[in-house]
Amino acid sequence: MLNIITYILYNVHHQFLADSLDFFFFCLFCNNHLWCSLFIPRVPVDWAHVSRLSPSEELELTFALKQQNVHQLEETLRLVSDPDSAQYGKYLSLEEVASLVRPSELTQKVVHHWLQSHGVTNCLTVHTQDFMQCTMSREVAEMLLPGSKFHRYIKDGHSLVRSSSPYSVHDDVHQHLDFVGGLHRFPPNRQDLSKAKKSSGKHTHLKAWLHLGVTPAILRQRYNLTAADVGSAQNNSQAVAQFLEQYYHPADLAEFMSMFGSSFKHMSKVDRVVGTQGGGKAGLEASLDVEYIMSTGANISTWVFTNPGRHESQEPFLQWMVLLSNMSDLPHVHTISYGDDEDSLSAAYMMRINTEFMKAGVRGISLLFASGDSGAGCRHLTKGRNSFRPSFPASSPFVTTVGGTSFKNPFKVTYEVTDYISGGGFSNIFKMPDYQASAVDSYLKAVAASLPPQTYFNTSGRAYPDMAALSDNYWVVSNRVPIPWVSGTSASTPVVGGMLALINDQRLLKGLPALGFLNPRLYKLKGQALFDVTEGCHLGCLDEQVQGKGFCAAPSWDPVTGWGTPNYPALLAALLK
Repeated sequence: MLNIITYILYNVHHQFLADSLDFFFFCLFCNNHLWCSLFIPRVPVDWAHVSRLSPSEELELTFALKQQNVHQLEETLRLVSDPDSAQYGKYLSLEEVASLVRPSELTQKVVHHWLQSHGVTNCLTVHTQDFMQCTMSREVAEMLLPGSKFHRYIKDGHSLVRSSSPYSVHDDVHQHLDFVGGLHRFPPNRQDLSKAKKSSGKHTHLKAWLHLGVTPAILRQRYNLTAADVGSAQNNSQAVAQFLEQYYHPADLAEFMSMFGSSFKHMSKVDRVVGTQGGGKAGLEASLDVEYIMSTGANISTWVFTNPGRHESQEPFLQWMVLLSNMSDLPHVHTISYGDDEDSLSAAYMMRINTEFMKAGVRGISLLFASGDSGAGCRHLTKGRNSFRPSFPASSPFVTTVGGTSFKNPFKVTYEVTDYISGGGFSNIFKMPDYQASAVDSYLKAVAASLPPQTYFNTSGRAYPDMAALSDNYWVVSNRVPIPWVSGTSASTPVVGGMLALINDQRLLKGLPALGFLNPRLYKLKGQALFDVTEGCHLGCLDEQVQGKGFCAAPSWDPVTGWGTPNYPALLAALLK
């Protein structure tokens, strides 16, 4: 007799990255075994189904094996990231991380035997042994994961292999796996980086200099970086990660620096590309990331992680995480402009990705994620009800999330106000970390009378962003053409990343460790060394209750701009102590 334990139906429509999926999750108890089917995505309308894969066609799947000592890993991260701890800055090596989280011998044995019993032998693993990437035929994959049916889909000339049906994993194996990657996730669409201009303001507390858009010189002026604020340490580096067919062109970077980099010492070439640069046109997103991290993090060795995927069935974000688990020498700062709605992802997937973020943090790596460009977001629930829609990884407690601001007067270097697209809010999955509890509680009490209804957000969830920077009206060179009016938190994130890399430069020259996971120290500063942003609100649900408004900026921390934007010399002084 078949006993259905759980059956949950989700209907998901992305906003932050504008994708659309429908999916099911269910578990069945049958013949004394628990069978779990994870996701059944409806194919997004812009992906055209082409054909069923032939039985012999190869695909590649990623198996995330259950790790050990995850709670100990989290406690280690807390200690090495807390400036009041005796363990502060005493980071682990990749080998030490591997010894801590490596899957048990039983887990490895069960998963290896399961794969080999189906004839799957072409597998690669990582140093930490918690990921396996295996190549197999479609026929074998569908025997390994009963219920799966792999098809090829096409969009804009790009081919993708995904399963159109749910898959099952026997309970004997299920308890040893977090998830299987490469089956159902369709890449989200890029967010639109350009947006309409806002009205200008009336006054300024700063000397106002006219400008026709944000350039490196404008950023360095606003955030008080001088010509002397450039990198010089030999052992320092920074990185950006690119996904979804986004590539930078070296010629664009050289052109950008020749146009906008004359006032400070800089590099005009990326030192290392990890992955394979695709052909064709440069992507605006990739151009933006590389050009601006190398402008605020000037004269610092820069890496680009490019993740087109070696195989159609690979998931690029997951591929990047696997790379980090397998490289002993990595840049100290990584900035990433990528995200999904929390409710479009399984909790198991996000929890595992969080563990990967912790693994990076205990190694002294700073991970910065864009907060998104949909404000608080909006999820349409049943019976006409709405709620705000947090995004991930922005909502992870183990990364530093960067929101966006605009100049009060868009044509002058004035003080900053909220950029209405700046992503922010409260996670529905992750509890509020201790490091931010006091700051968030103060905000909720201070603005209680003007908060959106509590049915729209989770007051006990991880709140973000943590800080912000200008995200409006940038100049970018892409495909050798200077492009104005480029906007989004994809701009603010590499700007902050470059400044943190500069601070790392000074720390390393003084024999101090890199900053690592910044948030515990950032929240202990309580806004010291940052420009507080206190004006403006971001987007929310367009309905009768909130009328398009999400959260609003306020003194000290807020869920629109975090603690504010960097005052570089003050932040340097605070973080050199």
